[in-house]
Amino acid sequence: MPNKRIMIRKNIFTILTSLLIFYLSLAGSSTFGYRGFLNIPYIDKIGHFGLYFILMSVIILEHKKAFVNTRQLILVALIPFFFGTLMELFQLILTSDRKGELLDAAANASGIVSSIFIWLMINPYYRIDSLE
Repeated sequence: MPNKRIMIRKNIFTILTSLLIFYLSLAGSSTFGYRGFLNIPYIDKIGHFGLYFILMSVIILEHKKAFVNTRQLILVALIPFFFGTLMELFQLILTSDRKGELLDAAANASGIVSSIFIWLMINPYYRIDSLE
């Protein structure tokens, strides 16, 4: 059984990012206040996209040497996906002024998929020169 301290140290940025998302997901909307100059429709979806893009990117960067194929990467992506879905459910159940939305979950998933796509473009598992 791996040492818990080693596992925490190995995943510290993923844990910190997840805790930030957890707080932002369950904090009351009054915590953030109203910003008139940011009165952009669906700006919260951009926030969801960005947070889950960052979360997946952190996971990838912390474990980039462990991934040997795209399938492993996609399986690991289920962790932030289910975490985001759980946060939406928690908003429905645990908060009075926040509500879980399907579009928020879609924005979360889009951020995760975008992070994977960019990683695969930067560092593909195959190289053209290795095929020759």
